[in-house]
Amino acid sequence: MGSLVMEPDDIASYASSTFHPEDNFSTICMSVGKINSRGIFHDDPLNFSLPLLLIQLSLASLVILFSSRLLKYLGQPSMVPQILGGIILGPSVLGRTGGFTEHFFPLRGFIILDALAAFGYIFYFFLIGVQMDPWIVKKIEKREIIIGVSTVALALVLSISWSFLVLAKITIGLGTAGSLPVVATAESALSFPMMAQYLTEQKMINSEFGRLALSCSVASNLFSFCIITLTILTNQQSGERFQMLKTLCSGVAMALVIFGVVRPMIMRMLKRKTKGESLTEEFIYIILVGVLVAAFASQALGLHIGYGPLLYGLALPAGPPLGSAVVDKLELINSWLFMPLYFVKNGLVTDIFSVDFKSYLVVQYIIAIAWVGKFIGALVSSVYCSIPYKDAILLGLVMNVQGVLELGMYKMMKQAKAIDHEAFVVMCISMLLLVSTTSPLVRYLYDPSRRYAVYNQRTVMHLGDNSELRVVACIHDQENVPTMISLLEAINPSKRSPVAIYALHLIELVGRSNPLLIPHKLSKRPSSNASSSKSIVNAFRLFEQSNSGIVSVHPFTAISPYVTMHDEICAMALDKKASLIILPFHERYTTIDVWEAFKKGVKIMNDNILDMAPCSIAIIVDRGLLHNSRPMLATWSSYRVAILFLGGADDREALAIGARMAGQPNINVTMVRLLENGSIAIDNSTERKLDNEVVCKFRLNMAGNYRVKYIEEVAKDGTGTVAVLQSMKNNYELIIVGRRHEKKSPLVFGLTGLDEDKELGEVAYILASSDFRGNSSILVVQQHSIVWDAKDFTADMSREIEDEAEHLPMYRVAA
Repeated sequence: MGSLVMEPDDIASYASSTFHPEDNFSTICMSVGKINSRGIFHDDPLNFSLPLLLIQLSLASLVILFSSRLLKYLGQPSMVPQILGGIILGPSVLGRTGGFTEHFFPLRGFIILDALAAFGYIFYFFLIGVQMDPWIVKKIEKREIIIGVSTVALALVLSISWSFLVLAKITIGLGTAGSLPVVATAESALSFPMMAQYLTEQKMINSEFGRLALSCSVASNLFSFCIITLTILTNQQSGERFQMLKTLCSGVAMALVIFGVVRPMIMRMLKRKTKGESLTEEFIYIILVGVLVAAFASQALGLHIGYGPLLYGLALPAGPPLGSAVVDKLELINSWLFMPLYFVKNGLVTDIFSVDFKSYLVVQYIIAIAWVGKFIGALVSSVYCSIPYKDAILLGLVMNVQGVLELGMYKMMKQAKAIDHEAFVVMCISMLLLVSTTSPLVRYLYDPSRRYAVYNQRTVMHLGDNSELRVVACIHDQENVPTMISLLEAINPSKRSPVAIYALHLIELVGRSNPLLIPHKLSKRPSSNASSSKSIVNAFRLFEQSNSGIVSVHPFTAISPYVTMHDEICAMALDKKASLIILPFHERYTTIDVWEAFKKGVKIMNDNILDMAPCSIAIIVDRGLLHNSRPMLATWSSYRVAILFLGGADDREALAIGARMAGQPNINVTMVRLLENGSIAIDNSTERKLDNEVVCKFRLNMAGNYRVKYIEEVAKDGTGTVAVLQSMKNNYELIIVGRRHEKKSPLVFGLTGLDEDKELGEVAYILASSDFRGNSSILVVQQHSIVWDAKDFTADMSREIEDEAEHLPMYRVAA
């Protein structure tokens, strides 16, 4: 099980495509003095080691980057352009051009090229280990085990059976004949890290389907690992049994040392370092040196070069603070500098034209049988476990995903003489074809909107007067907490209509493969832990205690990539039957009256939630908090709220939220209705009737409440609307407005296109712009409107529909 990065067979395979096959390439000569070039005017720079290495690095990174850009619009995962880039630089494409290989990838450059490619492979395995959560094994349920094992088992039975059947039929002289059973075994395997990476890139990892696929892949991975290990061991020569036993014992001993000695030491150091201070550069440096030591120990003990770094990565705590910091330091340079060399190195020995056509058909046939076996195994077992048919088909496709780990496994099997060179080339080509054709099908079948379908509208407006209001409050850091709590208090929880708050502390996922949703318990005492989540939990604990009996708080921490974080939020809103999601705006107002972006990913998250949320949404644009020292609403003697009403579903939802606030004794509410040319009923459209109905109901309910005012303003066009908005600045602490308005309305004529990102809408964009120069915070509301018919739901959703129909009242909609 020893490991050489570029074995002699690889060198011979590569050299035979350019040089004479009969030459002896067991030794590569290099001139020790030819390191740095004196310049193109004195000698060819490519004759020197350093310039040659620099051009190789540049070519590898640029070709893979170009391939990534080219395939980005086709939705291909990162593995496809990486392998394709290596093949392009190899003898299959550019290597066929006269002089290209001899000049840019000569044999004398293999030593340095191999060494740097080995660094990429070492750190790649380490990063995989850091991002894996070994405790996910404890969360696997019975159905995931059934699906995972069935997927691999059926593929093994079919492919191995067909491989022996083919062996009995084909000619004895075929070189790949002995490799067929091993090919069948390898193609039936599945790796969890590659599945996690694929689901993340396809923005599916946070969905219910993504979690199912992850759990199934863990079960498949464990089963596959046992099968592959047995395959490798049984293919060892009989005279190497004792050596094999020593290797196994060395592997077990190394695992015990890493988890029994190294991990406790790191955890002890980490506990001291993270008490009130960030991780130092020296601490990160020590961790990275440990990767090199682990790789050296693997080589010294005769183990695979990635074994030690993988175990070492698994021993480190995934996620923040350590896992995130390590991934942040290593991922960019390893992905775009070292790993491209690894793919190029493999591409240099992968000549797709060197494979005999008959050998290709035979090996590809066995590989296709393994693919079909995995697909049918996942499909049948999923249907047996009552998974919807469409999701079962999708799962069958996803379970065929392959990546770098499989490529490394093929190399290891070739190195152990379990497969020959032709079989290795065919397996690499097949991997590229499989993933590139599967991804478009997965994207076509995967419908993200179907996950958050509901039977009734979940809005504040449609909520009964004596019903509990359920709110999902999203928080990025402690700066969001005072504004969020003040807003929740302003919504006026009462005994007749209590408020249930599901507080989500959102943390970007860096340094682990699978997302986390961590529930917290509200302790009786404030926590002394300095972590940001604990501080947020403590703040909500105090808020619940000060509103005992009318407010219930359920805090969570969601750790996920921003591109898929909307899944956590929407799934929470769907599961808890929330009527409102409150989000912070993706920009923050600075002390010099300028907006600055908080995090680019926050905007992506907000846009996704606006498109998919199963309930109404409110985006809080906080601009008043920085200019006063009274963040809590209870400290205000008079809190002025304005409701800007132009008409439409979103404005009606904004009015419903403002009507709840009017019940607070220290809140003064002013409704400002903008009219077109002074007329309320220009037409008899359904929208206009609904607008008039809710306004009349609001005025009727607020009659006698001296803290509520109703004002009508007249505007002829968008310019008049802007003038009304200007007159409101600095008169209110909070302005509530709908996000979307009728594009043909004269009130927004000329305003269309001002909001480039569409997150706030035209009117709210003007209120939030730096030109407005007001101190008012803005609450931008979007009413939930995506309601599915019962026939659109799968059988699995029918129980949820029936349950929801029992608890949520039906509402009459004016004709």
